[in-house]
Amino acid sequence: MANFDWRSCFGQLLTELDNTDQSKWAEVIRAQLAHRFDNNPHGDLDRWQSAMDSLPDILDATAELNASAITLGSPHVLSVSQQETLESGLRGLMPWRKGPFDLFGVHIDTEWRSDWKWDRVSPYLSDLSGRHILDVGCGSGYHCWRMLGDGAKRVVGIDPGLLFMFQFLSVKRYLGNVPVDLLPIRMEDLPEGLEAFDTTFSMGVLYHRRSPLDHLLELKGTLRRGGELVLETLVVEGPEGHSLMPEDRYGQMRNVWFLPSCDTLLRWLDRTGFRNARVVDVSETTTGEQRSTDWMRFNSLQDFLDPEDLTKTIEGYPGPLRATIIAEKP
Repeated sequence: MANFDWRSCFGQLLTELDNTDQSKWAEVIRAQLAHRFDNNPHGDLDRWQSAMDSLPDILDATAELNASAITLGSPHVLSVSQQETLESGLRGLMPWRKGPFDLFGVHIDTEWRSDWKWDRVSPYLSDLSGRHILDVGCGSGYHCWRMLGDGAKRVVGIDPGLLFMFQFLSVKRYLGNVPVDLLPIRMEDLPEGLEAFDTTFSMGVLYHRRSPLDHLLELKGTLRRGGELVLETLVVEGPEGHSLMPEDRYGQMRNVWFLPSCDTLLRWLDRTGFRNARVVDVSETTTGEQRSTDWMRFNSLQDFLDPEDLTKTIEGYPGPLRATIIAEKP
């Protein structure tokens, strides 16, 4: 089995950190990546790397990062055989869950319309120009690219899923040394009290954490003083103090722990030391936003709702309702 060349892949980020007050974090990352790829390689690593390596080389690709689909180049850049090779390689990295993307005319219709979430969140953000941003649980990095498109100086996404990393790298290969990276690590792998970011996003993560308050404290530790937290999570209707803890699964997901009411979530943020927390959006998740596609052929939201009552999950809980909260670190 060939080793993934993580030293080259993350060299730009590590060099940047080496030359700042985050040099100790760079050493932590090196140790984590060496353990992940050199000592304990994933069984599908060769297959995913082969799929990515099969993608045709294209120089000087244009990019549109502010449209619904992250769009690179145009179909006219490639020959028919190159476009077929490109699509074959990208399909080798299925399932694609977060997007959409359009690479040289190959449209990747992902399970999630992640652009819908960005459209709900972005009007309420502080200006991202020049900011250092962390995206926790970033998936394949769709929102990282939108952040760069909105002027971010440096974006670091973290998500332990290696398939997501290869999907991200398949896009980045056409953009060169842009200041966006996806580290295949977990939130708990970050050094405590990192304080390296102006804005931290945590979207679709909180309900997967057994201790939501600890997650909020971890997020707070990533932020510089005055930094902004953008938190998006499943919620339920109810008064302050109310939250839902599923008996087993929620929408067929096993690892769902707490779905608070919005007022409860605001109290959690207050108790963990955030200030000026406010709910900026509450939206139902529909089967238009999350669904099976030709690029994600497994079950999706339509299979996780009660067929007799689409306002409920298949287990009988209230259907998915998502809130976005913005707060500051003092």
